[in-house]
Amino acid sequence: MATAAKFRIDVAIHDLLMNSTERPPEPAAAMGLSLPEPVFPQFPDRLNDPGPETPLVKRNWGAKDVYRYSRGWLAPYIRSRVLPGEFHPITAYLFVEYKCNLDCWYCWAFDNKVKGMTEDVARRSIDWLYDNGCRVLALMGGEPLLRPDFVHKVVYYAAKKGFWVYIATNGRLLRPEVADRLGDAGVAVFNFAMDSWDLKPSLPKALVPAQKNLEHILRKQYVDGYIVFFNMNICRNNTEDIRKLTEYAHDHRVATDYHINETPMLEQDDHFKHLYDNPTYIRPQDWREVDSLVDWLIEKNKSGYQMVNSVRRLQEIKAFMRMSSGLDLKEYGWNGDGSNGNGDQDELLASMPGIVREADGELRFADWNCRAGQNNVIIRTDGTVAPCFPMYASTYDWGNIDRPKFDQPQLSKMKSTCQRHCFSTLNHNLAYCYNDARVIKWLWSSVVKNKFQGGVRSFED
Repeated sequence: MATAAKFRIDVAIHDLLMNSTERPPEPAAAMGLSLPEPVFPQFPDRLNDPGPETPLVKRNWGAKDVYRYSRGWLAPYIRSRVLPGEFHPITAYLFVEYKCNLDCWYCWAFDNKVKGMTEDVARRSIDWLYDNGCRVLALMGGEPLLRPDFVHKVVYYAAKKGFWVYIATNGRLLRPEVADRLGDAGVAVFNFAMDSWDLKPSLPKALVPAQKNLEHILRKQYVDGYIVFFNMNICRNNTEDIRKLTEYAHDHRVATDYHINETPMLEQDDHFKHLYDNPTYIRPQDWREVDSLVDWLIEKNKSGYQMVNSVRRLQEIKAFMRMSSGLDLKEYGWNGDGSNGNGDQDELLASMPGIVREADGELRFADWNCRAGQNNVIIRTDGTVAPCFPMYASTYDWGNIDRPKFDQPQLSKMKSTCQRHCFSTLNHNLAYCYNDARVIKWLWSSVVKNKFQGGVRSFED
């Protein structure tokens, strides 16, 4: 089994982020705000429409749909480029829960002792994001659907304010009646997290136990206008499952999103029970098998499979897997079998996008212009804020929804090291597309030429 370090980030930055004896102050006492009771059904004709028998080749996006997605992504981007200041959130993670109904052994992003978000904090958070120009809201956990009625209220309120609402879920609680309410309320995306085909002791996010729920939303997405993603985490014990899930997604015209399994960025408390002897963590002897999977995914990407990850980003998985291990590449090489692999480090370096060489000759994972705390923000269940998902456990005081305190010199110092240890797909995509030329190219390809009919592809394509 793989034994992991307690944290991956550099010691000095870790001490800065975790040296506070108490968490940042919570927002002011509850103001008595509540979320409005959703009207349901808003669209009764949709409720009784089961959707098509087979996946549609193309989505029937109209002007209203194009406006909805442009309002969610394009308008906040333009706002962030033309207004002064550094904090212009485009995407936000609202942690409505930090509890979970499952126990994935690699996951530290849950604690069943943490209380869920209140309606007061949820409403104030959405209003604060709205006032700062944000229009993309991801509901996160834990498992967000532990309180489906609460999530229904959040989606309804946010969608009415023009937010593009995204729900990350393991799908086990996404029963048809819950999905229909959320679809009616205006959800834009269900990000269905799956790591295995059927149950495994360390990987309970499986397709089989959630298949009925999944099949319902795969049909209803064409009725209610949302999109379904599969979000998969590549581990040492699920490479065949990833292939099988990818083919299932392709057959059902579902986009896929891949991550490489990472140990905790920051040291966790005792609630995270699986740091040591964890069968999901990738070891040097697993590199060859993961390389083979990545090459297979790249070929599928090039052949037209709908993937959020670009080809280059998939290639960089190989580099990140090795650099995040903390091992000497000369010793373990390309093959991951204890030999010197492909030869000297120059040849190895040239074959692995994502690795750069420092002036002193040291190799490291490349910087990628992380926008955390600038165009991305998380809101914890108690209303305190942090720049990004891996920083949830940090005790550093970035403020709260009443008084955010993002300090750009501090963020720059932190990112100089932490982005070398992070493979966040969404944040990388946000960083990559924070470029006027790429935005114009994407608009021309996706909106002008294809009218959003070409399916979901990476921003690079």
